[in-house]
Amino acid sequence: MADFLKRLVPKRFQKKGTVIPVVRLHGPIMSGGSRFRPALNLSSIAGQLEKAFAMKDSPAVALSINSPGGSPVQSRMIYDRIRALAEEKNKRVLVFVEDVAASGGYMIAIAGDEIIADATSIVGSIGVVSGGFGFPELLKKIGVERRVYTAGANKVILDPFQPEKESDIEYLKTLQLEIHEIFIDMVKARRGSHLADDPTLFSGLFWTGRKGLELGLVDRLGGMREEIKTRYGKDARLELIGAPKGLFGRRAPGIGAFGSTDQIAAQAVAGLAETLEEKALWGRYGL
Repeated sequence: MADFLKRLVPKRFQKKGTVIPVVRLHGPIMSGGSRFRPALNLSSIAGQLEKAFAMKDSPAVALSINSPGGSPVQSRMIYDRIRALAEEKNKRVLVFVEDVAASGGYMIAIAGDEIIADATSIVGSIGVVSGGFGFPELLKKIGVERRVYTAGANKVILDPFQPEKESDIEYLKTLQLEIHEIFIDMVKARRGSHLADDPTLFSGLFWTGRKGLELGLVDRLGGMREEIKTRYGKDARLELIGAPKGLFGRRAPGIGAFGSTDQIAAQAVAGLAETLEEKALWGRYGL
């Protein structure tokens, strides 16, 4: 509809210059999400990506990334969708890092043909982390007996209400190593010729954008507006692609739409847990 209306406007009144669509990929990466705490995942961003890559006259799509990471599955799914659309629509992908593109955020960033960061951005953290809490003595203190019945010797592996087992930890580490290897392979496939020979590159460390440039994790330092105008001329314009709208102009409800009082309360509790998890993710990078 927008393209049709644009054609009705006389050319002398149409804005000149190349238009580059911008998609914001901001926040922790996790499945689900709610009204109280929207999440960055493929479901929440797929429509915006489709719309951005569908702009026929745009030679490139700009991605603004500001994420401390999160779910490796969702990170990889977003990465795959970006690459699939770039190849299908023959578009160049320019990634611009804001505060952070670390861990899963960096996994998404390598979907770009070029990565541009600020000198003070945080990039890297190419590793895998799992975390949680243990409460083996809590139930005893409050006088509660927990009863668990299973079929399968490992159905309660890593149960937070039981003492840690060395075998459980070893199994978890094998999963982490496998995911880490996949992550490393992705980085090498996309950045291989640019990467410095540094033993800490895949250790989980993270660096500033300036150091990331030395290590080959980013291609250059700069900002989106200046970079786009340098590439496509002073009349080039950025067009932010927003979330899909509903029938009456409101954002489509998606997951976490309001329901009964019990549902609202449950969403509020879930939102609190997600907020704590989000703070922990950002806190890892001093933010």
